[in-house]
Amino acid sequence: MYLDYFGLSAKPFQLTPDHRFLYLSPAHKKAVAYLRYGLTQAEGFIVVTGDIGTGKSTLVRNLFATIDTKKLTAAQLVTTQLDANELLGLVSAAFKLPYANLTKAELLAQFQGFLRAECIAGRRVLLVIDEAQNLPIRTLEELRMLSNFEAENQPLLQCFLLGQKEFRITLGSPQLEQLRQRVIASTDLRPLSRSDTTEYIHHRLRLCGWDDNPIIEADCFTLIQDFTNGTPRKINLLMDRILLYVCLEELIKIDSSVVSSVIEELQAEDYVPANSITDEERLSSPDPLEPRLAALEQIFSDSADLLRAHANTIDPSLRKLP
Repeated sequence: MYLDYFGLSAKPFQLTPDHRFLYLSPAHKKAVAYLRYGLTQAEGFIVVTGDIGTGKSTLVRNLFATIDTKKLTAAQLVTTQLDANELLGLVSAAFKLPYANLTKAELLAQFQGFLRAECIAGRRVLLVIDEAQNLPIRTLEELRMLSNFEAENQPLLQCFLLGQKEFRITLGSPQLEQLRQRVIASTDLRPLSRSDTTEYIHHRLRLCGWDDNPIIEADCFTLIQDFTNGTPRKINLLMDRILLYVCLEELIKIDSSVVSSVIEELQAEDYVPANSITDEERLSSPDPLEPRLAALEQIFSDSADLLRAHANTIDPSLRKLP
């Protein structure tokens, strides 16, 4: 709606990850360097962690857009709660291999054959697993076993693991000692600083043809930083709504009053970032589940009363009900 109003060529703050909009803050630049370093090493695991919305998926898309497909066959797997027995099937599907009605032994033999065929063709194989914090320890161990495949002392599979910060806790488990020994690089994506938030917004706008329309006053960026805590996804959500607001109100600039108005709208819609709520506010706010929990407790209480009333006619053993 607002593209024509501002003369923009595309939406600068869409929520869908797009590698063309990648902004290299110091933390993101380091993560990109580690991923590229990992590709040159052609072995082991690279681990990138970060809070929700810090840009991990954008990094992956940037990686896939820049790799040489003549030398590297890559696939991405976004995990849920993945059991160790399901891993081979999903990995096979990610590399477009048959998997239906195959036993684990058949899947394993097929995948090993695929790795060897790629090696003979002069291509290395990379598996990128996103949302790795969802992987149970047994599944991670299964993944480590897959990385054992070699040909002439050369590893046939390399893995990049991307996950939220809690994934580091999982990696610290004693059962994953062997996997940790194969992690050749690890980094953590942090939220953007105040100056990076400003440059991030300008960067995305310029890529869409922005020429100071609308004008953004300097004091707006402090409000944006405070509300989003420098998380790129939250910045995108807020800025997209700000541009829509300015368009609908037929304004020509973004000032602190505009930003404050949009923030109030988002707060009213319960889109408040968790880090913008203080502990005191959280503790004092009513729990929306309480009425339903109270109703359930009443149902359970009524049911217990009914059972006690009819205990003699149902089963003598029920007389011991409290």
